Amino acid sequence: MNTPPLRHLIANALTLLLAASGAALAQSEPTALVDQQHCMFCHTRDAPFLAPSFQQIADRYRGVPNARVMLEHKLRLGGKAHWGDIAMPLPADRGGPLTPEDAHTLIQWVLSQ
Repeated sequence: MNTPPLRHLIANALTLLLAASGAALAQSEPTALVDQQHCMFCHTRDAPFLAPSFQQIADRYRGVPNARVMLEHKLRLGGKAHWGDIAMPLPADRGGPLTPEDAHTLIQWVLSQ
């Protein structure tokens, strides 16, 4: 019988564990916040609509210093357009004010796309 060397078995086991842990670390959608803020009125997960997709936002700001803070601020207060002509609506026009914690949760999820 031809059995693989122990190091190959260990390498395969580590690969499976890393893949499983990566899937476990993937952030699930904060559905209640997304619904409350009406995010899907303008955004989709993977294709531009009235505003950029969440994947486009993640791609643009991945690795940008302080991007998370800037995006959380914009989400909480609204702001001028960074993409096209449509500005981020004011919180009152989206479903009400967001706490800093809720803004952080949403932005973490968007940037994980």
